[in-house]
Amino acid sequence: MRGPEVVRIGEDRAALATRTLCEAFRTYPVMRFLLGEAERYEERLTTLIGFFVRARLLRGEPLLGIEEDGRLLAAAMVSQPDGPPGPPELAEARKQTWAALGPGARARYEAFGAACAPLLAVAPSSRLHLNMIGVDTDSTGRGLGRRLLEHVHDLSSRHPASRGVTLTTEDPGNLPLYERFGYERLGEALVAPGLVTWAFFRENRT
Repeated sequence: MRGPEVVRIGEDRAALATRTLCEAFRTYPVMRFLLGEAERYEERLTTLIGFFVRARLLRGEPLLGIEEDGRLLAAAMVSQPDGPPGPPELAEARKQTWAALGPGARARYEAFGAACAPLLAVAPSSRLHLNMIGVDTDSTGRGLGRRLLEHVHDLSSRHPASRGVTLTTEDPGNLPLYERFGYERLGEALVAPGLVTWAFFRENRT
């Protein structure tokens, strides 16, 4: 049996999506880099990922999940670089997020974006970008990440303007995984000492 299906998450499940992604990314290199070793790390992580989730909802972009018995087991966020601008509420949410996290975190976030930008610029501009994908630690090994990834590929194939999917990863263990899913490596960049990012692109399959 295939199990629970991928669903679109709405505002009513935003907190669950935030919690699931926080669990999946708690020790991820980028989050440690962005938020530093400051006190209240868990609170700051929730603030940052909560903003990312809200941004997808405000822009009407895909926020995906896999649920079972009322639990959100896995989640993914997708954006479209040439998509519509966000409403005024998004600018206010961004302002509040960086006010809460501080100028250091914002500067590190911008440095990360600057490192990724030239790598992703190699890919076609008309594409989807997989921002985050994570599985609850109690649900790993069930193929949920694969199903989310395949769903994103299907979204891209059905999108009239998308030529494929890009993503970045900062975990070298993920490199062979994405290559097995048909992604081609666009390049790599040093974000900060000890932190490297790799960019990938997967062209739509006909």
